Amino acid sequence: MRLRNDQLPTHLEKSLVPVYFLSGDEPLQMGEAADLIRARARAQGHTEREVLEHAAGFDWGLLSNAADSMSLFGERRILDLRLNSAKVGTEGAKALTSFAANPPPDTLLLITAPKLERNQLNSKWVKVLDQAGVLVQIWPVEGNRLPPWIEQRLRKAGLIPETGVVEMLVERVEGNLLAANQEIEKLLLLYGPGVVTIEQLGEAVADSARFDVFGLVDSLLLGEPSRGLRMLQGLRAEGVASPVVLWAFTREIRALAEMAFEVEQGANAERIMAGQRIWEKRKPLIRRGLRQSSDHWRRLLEACARTDRLIKGLGCEDPWLHLQDIALGLAGVCDQGR
Repeated sequence: MRLRNDQLPTHLEKSLVPVYFLSGDEPLQMGEAADLIRARARAQGHTEREVLEHAAGFDWGLLSNAADSMSLFGERRILDLRLNSAKVGTEGAKALTSFAANPPPDTLLLITAPKLERNQLNSKWVKVLDQAGVLVQIWPVEGNRLPPWIEQRLRKAGLIPETGVVEMLVERVEGNLLAANQEIEKLLLLYGPGVVTIEQLGEAVADSARFDVFGLVDSLLLGEPSRGLRMLQGLRAEGVASPVVLWAFTREIRALAEMAFEVEQGANAERIMAGQRIWEKRKPLIRRGLRQSSDHWRRLLEACARTDRLIKGLGCEDPWLHLQDIALGLAGVCDQGR
């Protein structure tokens, strides 16, 4: 069965099928669709999850073995198969066809893959998966579809755009949905829920060079500790609250800790970034961050926790000094708090 992306939530409210196949090159929508399926599956008792990363030399026997094996605790499972290419070869086509022909009763197979070409859509293995479950092709949001998409995201976040706000955001993000989502997160962080005026959006955009915590994080990941510390001092001088900076640091460090751990376990870094919905402009920064070990990022998370306690008054040290240490850790200069 083939569904549009916007039909998926209604379908999931009614029932689950054994196989979900998501295909597309738009990372935000791909990630959100996969998250939605996993959340619905967990709500239906699929509490175990196994991730299979398809790359060069992938052993398709892993899929067959996972299908044949019993759940460790007798519970329902999610098999999360992440294809780095829609060209699966003869062995892959055979393994997928076999699974779809006789899916285990306790297992849901979630496949994510890049955009399918016409000849791939007409291949036998894709048709068999289509018949066994749901195929969703996810397309970029472009042209006249982008303004209503952005307005819907704003309102979902609790932001009510005044006239001109949506148009200004459309122009700013240039069709990049991940960038649009980040701008919406920033507006919510700066102003909270409620009406967003064209003046507020203009201020957020104009002040980004000196007021943007996201830009601070990116400068640090780029390996620019001196510039990062100047930006941090500028944020403090502008009156930005320390919890806002700590939130941005913790958010990035936690993501890097998780990704670095997966890399250390043998996962493909490019697939991990796709799964985390990292947009193209930030991938070089994340690649640089992944040169550090997961222990490095775990220690920085512990430093974030200590700084949080200081911000809450559980200590007499200046939390901004600890934020400086964390900033240097993000830049790879050191890896511990005070």
